Amino acid sequence: MATTIDQTQAQTEQWHALAQQLRVDSVRSTSAAGSGHPTSSLSGADLMAVLIGKYLKYDWENPENPGNDHLIFSKGHASPLLYAMYKAVGAISDEEMMTFRKFGSRIEGHPTPVLPYVDVATGSLGQGLPQGVGIAIAGKYLDKLPYKVWVLLGDSEMAEGSIWEACNTASHYELDNLIGILDMNGLGQRGPTMFGHDSKAYADRARAFGWHTIEIDGHNLEEIDRAYQEAVQTTGKPVMIVARTFKGRGVSFLEDQLDQHGKPVQEDKGAQAIQELGGESNIVIQTQKPDPMDAAPPVGNAPVDLPTYELGDSIAPRAAYGDALKALGARQDVVVLDAEVSNSTYSDRFAKAYPDRFFEMFIQEQQMVAAAVGLQVRNRVPFASTFAAFLTRAYDFIRMAAVSRANIRLCGSHAGVSIGEDGASQMALEDLAMMRAVHGSTVLYPSDGNQTIQLVAQMADTQGISFIRTTREKLPVLYPPDEQFPIGGSKVVRQSDNDQVTVVAAGITVHEAIKACDQLAGEGINVRLIDLYSVKPVDGETLRQAAEATGGRMVVAEDHFPEGGLGSAVLKGLIKSEGYDLMPLKLRHLAVRIMPTSGRPAELLNAAGIDAEHIANAVRELASQ
Repeated sequence: MATTIDQTQAQTEQWHALAQQLRVDSVRSTSAAGSGHPTSSLSGADLMAVLIGKYLKYDWENPENPGNDHLIFSKGHASPLLYAMYKAVGAISDEEMMTFRKFGSRIEGHPTPVLPYVDVATGSLGQGLPQGVGIAIAGKYLDKLPYKVWVLLGDSEMAEGSIWEACNTASHYELDNLIGILDMNGLGQRGPTMFGHDSKAYADRARAFGWHTIEIDGHNLEEIDRAYQEAVQTTGKPVMIVARTFKGRGVSFLEDQLDQHGKPVQEDKGAQAIQELGGESNIVIQTQKPDPMDAAPPVGNAPVDLPTYELGDSIAPRAAYGDALKALGARQDVVVLDAEVSNSTYSDRFAKAYPDRFFEMFIQEQQMVAAAVGLQVRNRVPFASTFAAFLTRAYDFIRMAAVSRANIRLCGSHAGVSIGEDGASQMALEDLAMMRAVHGSTVLYPSDGNQTIQLVAQMADTQGISFIRTTREKLPVLYPPDEQFPIGGSKVVRQSDNDQVTVVAAGITVHEAIKACDQLAGEGINVRLIDLYSVKPVDGETLRQAAEATGGRMVVAEDHFPEGGLGSAVLKGLIKSEGYDLMPLKLRHLAVRIMPTSGRPAELLNAAGIDAEHIANAVRELASQ
């Protein structure tokens, strides 16, 4: 018995020494940078010392080890603590840690996957737990490996609705491999948090969502140890550890003090802070490695038999999207998520064929995008779909997915006024602008079924964030089954040697433009019609050639608000990287400039000024010049 007590005491002393080193290094790195969040790091140091000292299973020499646990700092501003942990396990050097927030350093102000140990970028609060849900879904249902997903949460971010979307989803999927650690230090950026140190308030809420909850003193190392032990043994539900801590713990002039958030320790007080914490040290610990296990079998190379449609058929691009997903299901790496509209986006066709790789996110668009980001961490190829209008709810998650260098595919259906009677609340009229603005994004807008099939298939192997805008209405098939549609290309639908005006369209306006071209041909007006299905990257060369051939006379017609959509993409394509080199442009931009109402699609296209009649009139005006 005495030996056991001695061993426990020695272990506790080691954890304490490690926690103090994590605190000292958090102070050192932020002081050297002249910015950062040391007080938020000091509060969680004891929690993280026990985690890496005993529970976290990770092979630091092989971050791709399939058995590795996953650690997400949802409170990403506590990055000094994370980097101090990386130093303590020997993953980075002290010298690199001290490059915190310096230009060119991997040790950024908030964590990003530039470091191989970071799964997802954090810093926009409320995202780490939803992303952890995606990784945990992969672990339990796809990888079927015993790794745990540990998420360090801040109490301020518990006010974010996305946190409770995550709690809701984690409980629904019984993610007992997901453990939230709430660093409840009671203070936010400008003052006390909503519930301060009321751990019961947080625990009651998590418990109401179906989580197993544990309330502890987050600076009592033995309590932390027992809580982690209970957490890893819990089955059937996720675990939330609510740890009462103090911001700035261990430094007399910082601990539990208001107005210290995001402020480094001033140089004249740095030595005092480090002395109070026990001085600098260079403890290097050996974390547990996961048990040897085989990686998931290679996926993604299965043959895919893509469906095709015959000329003259009519099919809605949203339905073609569903057919393409079902075909891609032959690849074991493809997974699909939807936000309870799968019978409208037609992702239900994949769900029926491959129910084990379809994950319903219900009406939780933020959680859907976050889960897609988590799934791609585990090398899955996620497609997530909902009405394009509702992706606006998840835009911050899409933006942060780009910071995460994530590879996700998004589908927005029910785009534009052409959806008809549902009215403006369901009409995506901002989505092209929204998605074009995302760093490195690919934005696609097909006009027929075969084009949709080809583009969806390419999305599966496209890096970064790709988005396809699908139309609700059934549209005639314009292209033969063997036609190819490379991303970054376009299709010249009509062309002659004496074209007078170029018309650029995409999606449903391609069909309106064809009607206009047929009418204008009878009047002796030849039109060069471009189907600009790849909105980003845009086929600038074809646009420039068309503009030159038609004397700079161009009509752009789009089922989107004028800002940031097809018209902006056309102008970007016309301007070469070294500058504009065309003759003066005579442009007519037809876009939705009204707030639409309910009505039949044809009525709404006409009211918005983007139907065949308005396209033809714009061409006539330019041709007369």
